[in-house]
Amino acid sequence: MAVSLLNNGTTTSSTGLSNGVTPNTASEASDMFTKLLVAQIQNQDPLSPSDPAQFVQQLTQLSQTEALQKLSTLTSANSSILQSMQVLSLGAQVGSDVMAETRQVRIDGTAPIQGQVTLEASSATTNLVLKGDDGSAYTIKLGTVAPGNVPFTIDPAKLGLPAGTYSMAVETSTKESPAIDIQGRLNSVRISAAGGVVLNVANLGEIDPGAITAFNGKTALAIQ
Repeated sequence: MAVSLLNNGTTTSSTGLSNGVTPNTASEASDMFTKLLVAQIQNQDPLSPSDPAQFVQQLTQLSQTEALQKLSTLTSANSSILQSMQVLSLGAQVGSDVMAETRQVRIDGTAPIQGQVTLEASSATTNLVLKGDDGSAYTIKLGTVAPGNVPFTIDPAKLGLPAGTYSMAVETSTKESPAIDIQGRLNSVRISAAGGVVLNVANLGEIDPGAITAFNGKTALAIQ
């Protein structure tokens, strides 16, 4: 299908419907039903004709089927419009810093990465543990923290983190498994081949829009 891209420097849009129902489906179904109904009437036994109520019931079913097909087409059209509006809205945020809930972080260099953990209860001992593909674990001690948002910084240079993707987990004294948010710049918005909206965010890679928890605006560097 056509792919729409919204990037920091280039904006291209494409809208299409893909609902699995061609415009002539309802008409073809109606014509086929009518032909079958006429054939049924013509070939009924004259000595034992069909109950007229059956024909009325069949016509009613046809009307219901056509109504459902039209509703399906309308729903698909509305879904496509809403998706296009979502792409345009998110496209306007390209270049902004966003927060997204995740369990993975991508290390591409030595620049520090900001994030936060959201706790429901106080924790006497709190650690953020990063684990690489090779099984190596790196611990960031957050200490004793109160309920709410607990900010942290992942410093690749200080921790000696090589480039790669790391899974993240939080260890708390209450055994809570809180949400983890990572900050990154929204680089692009696109529609996937399957028709879904995909965001490309620095430090995270490609994510679903539902993972976004906050828009923090554009930095001075991004505005320039």
